[in-house]
Amino acid sequence: MLSIIEKQIQRAITKTNVNENLLKVLKNPMNKIEINFPVLLNDKIEIFSGYRVQHNNYLGPFKGGLRYHPTVNINEANALAQWMTYKCCIQDIPFGGAKGGITIDVNKYSKTDIEKISRNFTKALYPYIGTNKDIPAPDVNTNSTIMDWMTDEYNNISGNFNLTSNMKSVFTGKSIDFGGSYVRQEATGRGVGLTIKQWAEKKEYNLKGKNYIIQGFGNVGYYTCELLNSYGMNLIAVGDHSGYIYSEEGFNTFNLKDYVAENGSIKNYQHGKSISKEDFFQLKCNILIPSALELQITKENVNSINCDLIVEAANGPIDFDAEEILEQKNIPIIPDILANSGGVLVSYYEWLQNKRDEYWDEKHIRNKFDEKIEDTFKKMYSLSVRNNISLRDACYMYAFNKLENNHKRRYG
Repeated sequence: MLSIIEKQIQRAITKTNVNENLLKVLKNPMNKIEINFPVLLNDKIEIFSGYRVQHNNYLGPFKGGLRYHPTVNINEANALAQWMTYKCCIQDIPFGGAKGGITIDVNKYSKTDIEKISRNFTKALYPYIGTNKDIPAPDVNTNSTIMDWMTDEYNNISGNFNLTSNMKSVFTGKSIDFGGSYVRQEATGRGVGLTIKQWAEKKEYNLKGKNYIIQGFGNVGYYTCELLNSYGMNLIAVGDHSGYIYSEEGFNTFNLKDYVAENGSIKNYQHGKSISKEDFFQLKCNILIPSALELQITKENVNSINCDLIVEAANGPIDFDAEEILEQKNIPIIPDILANSGGVLVSYYEWLQNKRDEYWDEKHIRNKFDEKIEDTFKKMYSLSVRNNISLRDACYMYAFNKLENNHKRRYG
């Protein structure tokens, strides 16, 4: 994954004049934190490995998710932290990028175990995080409940037993009752849907009656589908960790959501035909949305891709070499740092509410969010057209310019 962002940046800098000293700074994260911490589970000590990479804080405190997954490692965290820096830049929010997590298979542990592990991870991270230092959030296999536990543990360590609003702002993605924000759960998927709508308007591409396929049906996948269906689109194929299914007539996403909530995956869902991953990526469709894992579209399957648009709801789902082939095939891409940046935008709103001791109503946040997502897309699209470059290159160009202004203030 790290090699993808390095190649993306190398290509982007050929399209714009970037300060070489800035590039040296951005190439290396400010802090790489590796932690081994003990947890007592069933009368036995287990040692867990945790990570936090703090990439850059030119624009403000570090910001980014914590994921619990067997593949979590320092290099993955490094790549994801860099992408977070650029997402914050293009959404004009005063944060820098960070990412981290624990190397763990959550399926092997009970809810009580996960709480103990999360609280002990918070203790280990305590010296490195804070409301004006580094603000973690949910990511893969973490959620509002875990953020609530971690917020509570942080405040216990701090001696802030009354949980003042300012101390709630150390973590975002919390439950509403614990200082969380409306729209946070749906934010990333809603942002994906809104960018598709904006792209369609710019291209005079009528979404009504068009179909789409999506890989990944968690929060991001479902809320993307919910919005696309409201535009009159039809989901004809979906995949997750358990497999892939296809329906020529299309899926009822509400029924599918209920099934996944009850069964944990799309496996054995009866209202669709089981297909292979290879078949999934060969399907002719209007819009393809990888919303699960990195490196899903590669040199091995890219020539089978047959769609009008690819939208990166996941981080780094397209291999660099595959992207060049897609460009030759004239298949446009809405890049991850633009398409899935909605989550950090609402995290910023949550942080602000906590800092100011305010609660914004759902309608206000949704309107504010929609307006900002649409405005950001228009800026990136305009920059890409003016410079005859891809949307991805336009996003990096915008971010470099923003970071360079702050770099000059520090180093001249």
